[in-house]
Amino acid sequence: MNPVAALALLAIAGLAATRLSWLRRAPPHGVDAVLATGVPLVLLGLVLGPGIGMLDRPALRALAPLTALAVGWLGATLGARFEWRLITRIPRATWLLCGAQAVAGLLAVGTGAWLLSRAVPALRAAWVPTLPAVLTLGAVAMVSGPTAVALAARAAGVARHTSRALSLAAALDTTLGVLAFTLALALHHPGAQGRPAVGPAAWLALTLGSGVLAGIVFLSLTRLRPAAGDVGFALLGTVFFGAGAAYAAGSSPVLACAIAASVIVNLAPRRRAVRAHLEAWESAATAALFIIIGTLLTLPTVWILPAALALAALRVGVRWVVVRYGRSALGALRLPAGVGIATAPQGGLALAIAASFFLIDPGSGALLTTVVVGVLFAQLAAPPLLARTLRAPALTAPRPAAELS
Repeated sequence: MNPVAALALLAIAGLAATRLSWLRRAPPHGVDAVLATGVPLVLLGLVLGPGIGMLDRPALRALAPLTALAVGWLGATLGARFEWRLITRIPRATWLLCGAQAVAGLLAVGTGAWLLSRAVPALRAAWVPTLPAVLTLGAVAMVSGPTAVALAARAAGVARHTSRALSLAAALDTTLGVLAFTLALALHHPGAQGRPAVGPAAWLALTLGSGVLAGIVFLSLTRLRPAAGDVGFALLGTVFFGAGAAYAAGSSPVLACAIAASVIVNLAPRRRAVRAHLEAWESAATAALFIIIGTLLTLPTVWILPAALALAALRVGVRWVVVRYGRSALGALRLPAGVGIATAPQGGLALAIAASFFLIDPGSGALLTTVVVGVLFAQLAAPPLLARTLRAPALTAPRPAAELS
């Protein structure tokens, strides 16, 4: 298909999807709850891609910069939450509990994926290269999308101040997941598409430099044109620059743009306008990413489906156990008692990590499918599990937690 026509089709589908109410709210049950997970967008991608071939691989390769933009935008929404003056207000116990929960998920899911790859030859052949793939699955298990968590909390009827505490925990978990994913990419960044491979230290320096440079570009643009109406265009250009530079260098758009957004919100005078623009287009970026990923899904072996479901269930169980026995021990009583279950939804940020890996290694379609199945499982399971947990009165946080927005 002509790349221009493919771009137009994808833009229309993504923008139309954001106008549907089920992307902006999560009803508590029934068919609408399934719609809120993004399943229809993935199915739409399956139809447009493998189904009828309208979005074929050559067209998708031509649209790779657009994929990098969507991934980078979601990374920027995460980075914009980390303003230094707000980070310093987060209690140490909150960091410890979120860190323990995230690291436990990384170890459990990573170990589980490794054992599955050893026990099932078909999975070993699908998840290649094995070590980076296993680390990526573990890093994705650490991720909890703040927006997805807020939607699930709303669906379960969680109080507003409790929902803010859950979003805080999700943002911290996701940050740790992105850092773990950075380690996976530092170990595996082949010189695909003619790009030369570099060492881990040089790769990390390149990624950090791309993010900082993109942030400086935004600061320069807004100083030249400080009008409020120009912030959106400057932000779009900055994210496109950061994501494009990272993609061209074989780096991670999600990490580079997260760094850029963090630089912006800490140094730019219009940080509130930046956050508002990022949040306004987050749904469009997520919708486009769901559709694009749907076109890229492959199933080289049916073992991927039960393996993905098993790893997703393991992730939720580990999170519950860590919070159940670690919350009081670490003194993290500002977080709700059900934070382990409540932060199970992953949303577009988990897909952004998997898509970043795919952009660097286009042969990782099986890994992408594994992540998508796990993310959809978490999205579907979270509202009923959270509603069940809500029956225990301890879920309501005794004191509001610090915010990152």
